[in-house]
Amino acid sequence: MRRAGLGEGAPPGNYGYANSGYSACEEENDRLTESLRHKVTAIKSLSIEIGHEVKSQNKFLAEMDSQFDSTTGFLGKTMEKLKILSRGSQTKLLCYMMLFSLFVFFVIYWIIKQR
Repeated sequence: MRRAGLGEGAPPGNYGYANSGYSACEEENDRLTESLRHKVTAIKSLSIEIGHEVKSQNKFLAEMDSQFDSTTGFLGKTMEKLKILSRGSQTKLLCYMMLFSLFVFFVIYWIIKQR
């Protein structure tokens, strides 16, 4: 013979002490389950947003990569042109610089002499 309130997991018809303890645990479990459900939903939406952000950042990186490639090509062509220019007329440039220096020197000498 069983006594009310002393049984383990009291039968559904018995409203003793054990049933109220079981109800409190069940309510706590429901509350924790609902809290966990909200957290999982938040984490899921956050991971989806992170996925979208990663896709957009990858798109930006791909665009930057293509722009850097075109800039590198442009810079390489410019450097080749500068090399060609620097090889061509160094002696002429040196002569022009010497003539300009002599001209400036004589102009300064003439100005000083006129005083």
